Amino acid sequence: MMRTGTRRGVAVALAAVLALSGCGRDSRGGNQDAAKPVGEGKAKGDITVWAMGAEGEKLSALADDFMKENPDAKVTVTAVPWDGAHDKLATAIAGKQTPDVSLIGTTWMGEFAKTGGLDATPSDLVKKDDFYEGAWNTTVVDGTSYGVPWYVETRLLYVNKAAATRAGVSTPPKSWDELKSAIRALKDKGGAKWGVNLQPGQTGSWQTVMPFVWQNGGDVAKDGKFTLDSPQAVEALAFYKSFFDEGLAPKDLPQGALEPAFVKGQIGAFVSGPWHISVLKDQGGVGKYDLWPMPTKQSGTSFVGGGDLAVFKDAKNRDGGWKFVSYLSRPEVQAKWYKTVNDLPAVKKGWDDPALSGDPQLSTFGKQLEDAKSPPTIATWEQVSAAIDAEVEKMCKTGEKAEDAAKAMQQQATSIGTGA
Repeated sequence: MMRTGTRRGVAVALAAVLALSGCGRDSRGGNQDAAKPVGEGKAKGDITVWAMGAEGEKLSALADDFMKENPDAKVTVTAVPWDGAHDKLATAIAGKQTPDVSLIGTTWMGEFAKTGGLDATPSDLVKKDDFYEGAWNTTVVDGTSYGVPWYVETRLLYVNKAAATRAGVSTPPKSWDELKSAIRALKDKGGAKWGVNLQPGQTGSWQTVMPFVWQNGGDVAKDGKFTLDSPQAVEALAFYKSFFDEGLAPKDLPQGALEPAFVKGQIGAFVSGPWHISVLKDQGGVGKYDLWPMPTKQSGTSFVGGGDLAVFKDAKNRDGGWKFVSYLSRPEVQAKWYKTVNDLPAVKKGWDDPALSGDPQLSTFGKQLEDAKSPPTIATWEQVSAAIDAEVEKMCKTGEKAEDAAKAMQQQATSIGTGA
């Protein structure tokens, strides 16, 4: 599963765009194209699908069900390792040798749509309102959707119950001030060595940092221009940095140390996604923690990640590909997929299944998905996010001022551009 919502390929985003332009594609992307309808009737012919990680290993089970409903169709799923997926997709688009359908990480959508290699989502295929808004927005580039959300994840605060009880913290904090007080209490009264673990930079730290920016009314960009040095962003960065400055969060936690320390109460809380439920189960953490929603400033926004399904312009079986995507978007199929690989449904009605609605922990994630956001779908996001990660690390580990970190982020992002 794409836990972080992003995987950096060796090739940079612009390299793919330039390669595709050299092959005669319009590097502006497919936003000039109208979404074409899908033919009526059952799917027919060969349908080739690429999927990554556990999705690639398990998708054949749903493909078998689809083929029973569509006996004249044959779905072939190829499992692709996440580590090489970005470059494999870029090469396939450049060489016009794509599958019909592929799983695409949410933060890659802007890049690949801008190449012109993705087919616009047929307007009659699915209903936008059936999906969580934050998830649907990951498919939209320049006002046009180029895929369908398949599964989602968002972030919450995992909190050690015993430490919280000793600290006298009985309810989730509602504001930033309450959050800081609760984290300090987990350390000072709850017996935790560290009140909270937050990412001190490194790959993907933007996913923990940006929710605080969004909560404060800031954003990555507005009206096509980066806004990473806005007053709202600077204030959010300063708040994030304060946990490290005040000794509430570790600056260099060894790999693999988080979960056992959390279960023992040595770390009071941490921010992560739903996959940590199973990780903590393996560590003997069942019943030892609570899940808190994100605190609220102007909003209580968290990050939404996951995976989208897209059909390619060079698909040999476009109609069959979209019909398979439509099938995977049915609420009952989404619920079955959760039971197969624990991917949370992007379709809201998929959560009506008792396996999800009857689980209080998962329900907390479902509630948070109603206020969750993704970064802008720009072609250069992989590069921009790397710049953010680097400055977050300087800020948290070496004491770089929040305003200086924000200024550096803004300068680097502006220099990189949006790829428009």
